[in-house]
Amino acid sequence: MKEKINWGILGCGNIAAKFAADLKYVADSKLVAVGSRNKSIADEFANRFSASHSYGSYEDLVNDKDIDVIYVATPHGLHHEHVMLCIENEKAVLCEKAFAINKKQAKEMIDAAKTKNVFLMEALWTKFLPNYSVVQKMLHEKKLGNIGSVLVNFGFIPKKPVTSRIYDPKLGGGTMLDIGIYNVFMVLSVLGTPDGIEATMTPASTGVDEQCAATLKYDNGAFAQIFSTFSSNLPTEAYINGDKGRIRLTHRFYSPAAAIEYYPDYMDSKQIIPFEKEQGHGYQYEARHVCDCLRNGSAESPVMTHADTLLLMDILDKIRFAAGIHYDVD
Repeated sequence: MKEKINWGILGCGNIAAKFAADLKYVADSKLVAVGSRNKSIADEFANRFSASHSYGSYEDLVNDKDIDVIYVATPHGLHHEHVMLCIENEKAVLCEKAFAINKKQAKEMIDAAKTKNVFLMEALWTKFLPNYSVVQKMLHEKKLGNIGSVLVNFGFIPKKPVTSRIYDPKLGGGTMLDIGIYNVFMVLSVLGTPDGIEATMTPASTGVDEQCAATLKYDNGAFAQIFSTFSSNLPTEAYINGDKGRIRLTHRFYSPAAAIEYYPDYMDSKQIIPFEKEQGHGYQYEARHVCDCLRNGSAESPVMTHADTLLLMDILDKIRFAAGIHYDVD
């Protein structure tokens, strides 16, 4: 069993910086190398987060023999290419969401990892957060009774200058893959696989979805409504409603910052459900889990499984297809 887990980071953007900063909260882990297409950017990033090595190509990064696992933090339109590069070089991978452009790509990545017996997991950090675990426990204990509906919204106006990936079809632009994925994930976590999907969208000039609204329907009568937008700043909250009470996850429902408001029996008075929260951005939880998997010799996470990723990508594909977003749905 390996005691020290050495990390590499592929891509040196904002989310990579947050992940790198949170590695200091992960025992027996170390950031040893970073890679970028721009060597000066890699050098600055490595110096900022005390990485031993920096590379001006992803090929050089994956060939570093000291790396145990690589966090892929590039835009999701590039994940297939970069994850396959890591797997070909037998590097374990934690791949940022959205895992891929579509289910076809996701399956190719997972099949490659299985063939090489290499660990691969989607970095959907929400599933590892303390507040998410508390909500799941409440649902398991039937605190809300039978769930009849889930309502989730996520929206913001991108700051200028707007990064190219936001609206670029080739990079998987649009709200659904960028932020709507959290809405879908929350619904699947509560209600499971839908029996029917209806969706509509407002297109941006590039053809990607500027806004997207979807209804996920269930044969037991439950339904979920989700909405994502780049046209306005929304509360970005989630509501889980049952016949014995409801939960409101406050602003940034998908993050460790969200509070859990519990309304039993729909009384006006609310209860704030406590949970333990650590310092940092919140990426240390998933990083710890990956380290545990690697130390146990696992090639797949028992928490964020390959089946979970494939289901999530499948529903994202179906929503985009129903909404008329066809540019990257095979």
